[in-house]
Amino acid sequence: MANIDVLTKEGTKVNSIELNQDIFGIEPNQHVLFEAVNLQRASLRRGTHSVKNRAAVRGGGKKPFRQKGTGNARQGTIRAPHYRGGGVVFGPTPRSYSYKIPKKMRRLALRSALSAKANEEAVTVVDNLTIDTPKTKDFLAILGNLKADRKALLVLEAEDANIELSTRNLQGVTLLTPEELNVLDILSADRVIFTEGAIKKAEEVLL
Repeated sequence: MANIDVLTKEGTKVNSIELNQDIFGIEPNQHVLFEAVNLQRASLRRGTHSVKNRAAVRGGGKKPFRQKGTGNARQGTIRAPHYRGGGVVFGPTPRSYSYKIPKKMRRLALRSALSAKANEEAVTVVDNLTIDTPKTKDFLAILGNLKADRKALLVLEAEDANIELSTRNLQGVTLLTPEELNVLDILSADRVIFTEGAIKKAEEVLL
């Protein structure tokens, strides 16, 4: 078990806790991480792209000229794909890009992502992040004390309205609970900040 300092909101150490090595101390599986990130990014795609094929293009009901005697190749409609304004051949149609990976792979990907951040010493644990009133300026000072000036992922034991209101205007700050942890948000963050209760809950969820 590896120890990690528990800090206050002011950035001072109060005690230390042991991290579960099955979650924060494994060798990150790069292939599983790649698959998990691809899955999430694919699921974010809307897939609403669409074009009109020959059947959907308006007009072209009348034969442009007679079948024989003109010297031209026979044509049935001016909305054929080779005409300007005609239908598109094999164009994109609305579809879902989402797919699934096995549950064991998803859990391994989360453990790999957390272990990668622990190896980079980019994991911080605080005793609590509660604030009395929602104020962005005050919470920005807390992030500064915790050396989370850039992209930060905050993992709380439970939803907190004051923290949510304080962080929603802060660019690069993401707020999650242990049940909502995902690979893309973990890897995208420069620092992952857990509350002491949240890190224990995350270990229960991921074991």
